[in-house]
Amino acid sequence: MNTVEEAVGFFHSLERFGVNPGLDRIRDLCDLLGHPEKKCAFVHVAGTNGKGSVCTEISNILREAGFCTGLYTSPYVLDFRERIQVNNRMISEEDLVAVTEKVKRAVEILNSQGVFPTEFEAVTAAAFLHFAETGCSIVVLETGLGGRFDATNVIEEPIVSVITSISLDHVKILGNTMEEIAFEKCGIIKEKCHSVTDGANPDGALRVIRDTAAARHSFLFEARPKDLFQTVSSDITGTLIRYRDTEMRIPFLGEHQMRNAAVALKACEVIGVSGFDITVKHIKAGLEASFIPARTEIMSKDPFVLLDGSHNDDSTLALSAVLRRYLFDKRIVAVMGMMEDKDCEKALQNLNGCFSHVVAVTPSNPRAMQADKFCGLLLRNGYSAEAVNDPVQGVRKAFSMLKDFDALVVCGSLYLASDVRSELLDLIALNNKQED
Repeated sequence: MNTVEEAVGFFHSLERFGVNPGLDRIRDLCDLLGHPEKKCAFVHVAGTNGKGSVCTEISNILREAGFCTGLYTSPYVLDFRERIQVNNRMISEEDLVAVTEKVKRAVEILNSQGVFPTEFEAVTAAAFLHFAETGCSIVVLETGLGGRFDATNVIEEPIVSVITSISLDHVKILGNTMEEIAFEKCGIIKEKCHSVTDGANPDGALRVIRDTAAARHSFLFEARPKDLFQTVSSDITGTLIRYRDTEMRIPFLGEHQMRNAAVALKACEVIGVSGFDITVKHIKAGLEASFIPARTEIMSKDPFVLLDGSHNDDSTLALSAVLRRYLFDKRIVAVMGMMEDKDCEKALQNLNGCFSHVVAVTPSNPRAMQADKFCGLLLRNGYSAEAVNDPVQGVRKAFSMLKDFDALVVCGSLYLASDVRSELLDLIALNNKQED
């Protein structure tokens, strides 16, 4: 194995999900690798929505406090290496190849014994190995799916377990109710380890989280914005808050991002009394430096272009709230594509009335709904819509239509965001050059 393409190809060659849920495979893998998961301290984060924002904010604050900080997230938007970062720097191509080679040898040994680790388990093991080899003091670890049987749950005693916003998603795997989904997420709450959750979670989910924390003797903190900070002002670029008499700007849009910030702040307060010195100065610098592609990302103000990976009920509702608050008087052309296994009907109901016209596309994923079918769904829900199968061609068409509209919004899937973000940057740069 000599290239990053070969490394990524190896991971993609493995099964996406295991036939039998459980942690035995990842334990076996970590055992062969010398248990790298036991060589770092962890902040473990699960939830349906907000995990990426919360993880980014916590890791930035820890980095500002001077700790060598690892960050493990999924999915990526542009580069596979985004998933494994140390101090805000993606794993280098050379390091990814090196740790993948070690994981590959371990996987081959397990395969010979009739044990077949999944793609996510192998990537998680590679991340553990990289964090251990680079000497991370602390790692912010995002679950992939669920929590109880998620490969990241092989860790033993996190400094704090964090459960963000919970909503109905991945119901075929995690359950059909808020309570069932919360139960799976609560798998990361460990005996006598502190835990933090979004205090605005639905009552049923909160009840399960409280009961689980109590049963495991975990002191649970329920984070709510009004209990942690005051909102000073907000606009399309973010929100100014006052936390402990210090004003700081959260560069993310929407009320849901205030909930995420509250969860991140409370988690950092817990980390701060667990032997990690974190000051308000560190929190301010960390929050203000936070950035994630495709999370209500304003890519350009003139022309106005917004990219968002919203893909389920809660996230499309959050995007709708942002659009109705800040772009209520604008004519918006949208490019939209979704996965077939999502509740597309509900997403379109949430966003109904936000867009003047939609270009339906097919994101490059086997689970994607075809553009023609999605266009039909849009039309049945009262949208003005047309289908352009290729995402890049769809974005080009919509961008060319901006002369008749006030804004462009691309949404519906992180896979779609990955497909078109580079093209959007090129289109914006070309437009600015022509105007100059």
